[in-house]
Amino acid sequence: MKKPLVIIKGAGDLASGVAHRLFQCGFAVLMLETFQPTVIRRSVSFAEAVYRGEQTVEGVQAVLAGGIDDVAAILKAERICVLADPQWEALVQLQPQAVVDAVMAKQNLGTSIDDAPVTIGLGPGFTAGGNVQAVIETQRGHDLGRVLYKGAAAPNTGVPGEIQGYTTQRLLRAPVAGQFRGLQEIGDLVTQGQPVAAVGKEVICAPISGVLRGIMKTGLQVTAGCKIGDIDPRGVKEYCFTISDKARCVAGGVLEALIYLGRREELWMSN
Repeated sequence: MKKPLVIIKGAGDLASGVAHRLFQCGFAVLMLETFQPTVIRRSVSFAEAVYRGEQTVEGVQAVLAGGIDDVAAILKAERICVLADPQWEALVQLQPQAVVDAVMAKQNLGTSIDDAPVTIGLGPGFTAGGNVQAVIETQRGHDLGRVLYKGAAAPNTGVPGEIQGYTTQRLLRAPVAGQFRGLQEIGDLVTQGQPVAAVGKEVICAPISGVLRGIMKTGLQVTAGCKIGDIDPRGVKEYCFTISDKARCVAGGVLEALIYLGRREELWMSN
């Protein structure tokens, strides 16, 4: 039986957790990214394939397509396919069974309920029954990963999830606009006050001690205030290279919605 095609908009860490789960469950997965992804948790993001040609996360490999004509061969080879397609032109050309908007822009950048027979949005910016058929809650707490078939996800608070009492304190942000340069690598243990990155001539020091869980790719241009890194105060290096609990929870919600809506639309049936 031909595998159902799911197109995921975005290939950051949450999108990659979703892609990994769907691939393992037998879906063909195509991820659409920009030409210069600015993801932070690069070690667990399939977006890295845009720069490296391929990326493996927990045993699942994604391969970059040179163009839309390469997509079919990559999927046939049992790989996740990543395509640099910021305008999402592949949606029209490939007509997938399902679309998942995992850009995590906190707003809808153009996804429509008519993009595919099944449409799913992650987090704020989407309304089930409006611009998508289902919304997955992405805010940490009791409802994380919950599937909504009516209504919207909780609004963005602007405050990251708490880890050992730290929220905004564990984030690294660009003090000015300019070219970014990492001074430490993902997985490195850092201490409070230690230089970890720079934007132009401005050095960014670790606000807390812990392990550098994510950091932007060196050479990218950034704007003042944008997120460029993440320190995990738990200090467990292994957490930097595995899918997060949040991504796994959200992925479970996406899988539930796909099965429920797909069966309702008679796209696939259970045995």
